[in-house]
Amino acid sequence: MPNAHAAVDYREKEFPMTSKDFERIADLAGRYTGIVLGEHKHDMVYGRIARRVRKLNLSSFTAYLDFLEANLQQELSNFINVITTNLTSFFRENHHFDFLYKTVLAEVKRKNHATKRVRIWSAGCSTGMEPYSIAMTLIKFGIPADWDVKILATDLDSDVLDKARTAVYSVNEVDGLAEGVVKNYFQRGGTGKEVRVKERVSQFVHFKRLNLLENWPMKGPFDFIFCRNVVIYFDKPTQKILFDRYAELLSVGGYLFIGHSENLHGISDRFENLGNTVYRKIR
Repeated sequence: MPNAHAAVDYREKEFPMTSKDFERIADLAGRYTGIVLGEHKHDMVYGRIARRVRKLNLSSFTAYLDFLEANLQQELSNFINVITTNLTSFFRENHHFDFLYKTVLAEVKRKNHATKRVRIWSAGCSTGMEPYSIAMTLIKFGIPADWDVKILATDLDSDVLDKARTAVYSVNEVDGLAEGVVKNYFQRGGTGKEVRVKERVSQFVHFKRLNLLENWPMKGPFDFIFCRNVVIYFDKPTQKILFDRYAELLSVGGYLFIGHSENLHGISDRFENLGNTVYRKIR
């Protein structure tokens, strides 16, 4: 018996999408990104892939998938870009940045006083709001100017990384921030419709494209890692592998920040749970 999602007649929409099309999309997404597309993702998949069908002037999802598989080298990055989710905001889940400011950075400063070196990773950084928020928190805390501080910011989606590198955002994207934060860390554009992250913030952040399921070129150790609302797209065996790899790259006592709907219970025993989706590496 077909499930409720498969029963939706996508033939009545702009482009036909059959259940076979969805299976092919899910297979490709799993193979090349590790993202698991469950049956409840039909509408999301339709809306996202329809962009490429439209842009390429094709008539159906089947035609697009045939095109993708025949032109994998040139089209795969576009497919990955539209299938990945990039919802983000400055200081999203603000309790993480409060904990970073009040607890983590003081500890890092004590531990690293000899090396004067701080390494941070924002995994799944999307359009850059998360790593820039981390950099603003570092400045607010007062990390000394002579310290070597680098924030690695990675994402699978090359389009969002291009936007992140510009450090330019619409005024709507900073509307919810305190006036002092906007004044201290952003420059307003001439049109009044855009703001740019100040260079004293962006200097800390280095953007790289990275597929989490492939080799990681960085060696660490990192003092803390943000990987929020990323692993929810992977199955449990993949999550186990990823959290073990994060543990390998974190210094002992290093911190891992994950998303509000994620947890490490039954997935990793290398961290202690500090609450509010903050974990500390214990071994």
